[in-house]
Amino acid sequence: MPSLLFVCLDNICRSPLAEGALRAEAARRGLALTVDSAGTGDWHAGEAPDWRAQATARRHGVDVSGLRARQVTSDDFRRFDHVIAMDHENLADLRALAPADATARLSLLLDCVPGRAGQAVADPWFGDQAGFETTWTDVSAAARAIVDALAIPSDTAAGRPCN
Repeated sequence: MPSLLFVCLDNICRSPLAEGALRAEAARRGLALTVDSAGTGDWHAGEAPDWRAQATARRHGVDVSGLRARQVTSDDFRRFDHVIAMDHENLADLRALAPADATARLSLLLDCVPGRAGQAVADPWFGDQAGFETTWTDVSAAARAIVDALAIPSDTAAGRPCN
């Protein structure tokens, strides 16, 4: 079963929205996978996603209120097939944190969306509710692309998303 970890800075906005979007899309399409989210920082460890992220997900029929922020661990780089960053800074941090025996493939989330490779998911933290809607649009598009990629039968499904 493919396993994916989504990572942003605090694990209270972008990465829990990505986790919720992928869980919902995989369930809708009947695809079994392991999904989690984490942050490179630990400032909000144990906290639920930001209320604006929860409200945005809820408007789209997804409940992320039960998720709790946590920090990336060295085990994550061996436990997950894919560790997927929301932006370039977190991707650089993940590369620095990855242990020598890491097996996870590192990438940016929007690398999965046609025409968006190399782009970051904007951090909505300092903005208004509209920023969270933009983030939802990005993570939902990526969730659809990931499920599309994983739904194709192959002996190398774990190596697929999305590059």
